[in-house]
Amino acid sequence: MREEPENIVELEHVAAGYPSETVLEDVTFSVRRGEIFILLGGSGCGKSTIMKHLAGLNPVVSGRLAVCGMEWTPRNRAKLCRRIGVMFQSGALFGSMTCLENVLLPLEEFSGLGRTERRLKAESLLSDVGLADAADKMPSEISGGMRKRVAIARAMALDPAVLFLDEPGAGLDPVTSAGLDDLVLRLRAERGTTFVVVSHELESIFKIGDRCAMFDRARRAMVALGAPQELKSGSKDPFVRAFFNRGRTNG
Repeated sequence: MREEPENIVELEHVAAGYPSETVLEDVTFSVRRGEIFILLGGSGCGKSTIMKHLAGLNPVVSGRLAVCGMEWTPRNRAKLCRRIGVMFQSGALFGSMTCLENVLLPLEEFSGLGRTERRLKAESLLSDVGLADAADKMPSEISGGMRKRVAIARAMALDPAVLFLDEPGAGLDPVTSAGLDDLVLRLRAERGTTFVVVSHELESIFKIGDRCAMFDRARRAMVALGAPQELKSGSKDPFVRAFFNRGRTNG
C-alpha cells in the first residue's frame, strides 16, 4: 500500500475563487493523515469553493495546494484522481444505473480488476455502508440518506487516501444525519481514511470533527482554525463565538 505523507492536504497562501472573482484570500492550513477536518462558515463564505479546489474541479487563483504530496497539475491529475474520493451534496448518482452499477463504475474505468473481482468489491463496499440489500435498486427507489451512502461507497471504490464530503447531512432528518456521522467515524477507524467535510451543522461538527477551518464571507478570509471545542470556548473573534455558541452566523 502506498505510504501517504503526514499532511494529506496542504494549502499555502491560497487565493480561492474563479478567474473573475476571488472569494477567499491567503488561506493556509493542512489536513493530517487520518484526520476528520471540517470546512465551515455561513452561506457563500467559500467553503464549497475550497472543496472544489481540493477535489481538482477548479484551479486555485494563486498559492500552493497539494493533495497526497502532489499539486493539481495536468501531469499529476490522473494519479490524484485515483487518490481521492468525492461525495457531492446531492449524491450525484447516475439515475439510469442501479446502486451496484454506480459503485462499479470507477472500478470498471480505473481499477484493472477482473469482472468477478470488481463485482465482489462493489458488493463489499455497499455492505460496508449498510446497503447490501440495495444493490439492485435504482437511486429513485431509495431514500436521500441511502443515496448518500451509495455515493460514499462509490467514492471509496479506488481505496482513496482522502474522502471529500460536501454537506453529507444536508436535507436529511437528524436521525439519518447522525447515522452518516457514525458511518464516517467507523470508516476512519476501520480504514484510516482522511476526511474533509463541508458542514454547518454544529452537532455533526462536534461529533466527528478533529479540527476545522472557518471562513467569513465579509472578510474574504479564514478566521479560525482548531478543534471545535477550542474554538467554542476560546476564540476571541465575535463571529466565531456566535457560530459555535448559538449556531448562527451573519454570512
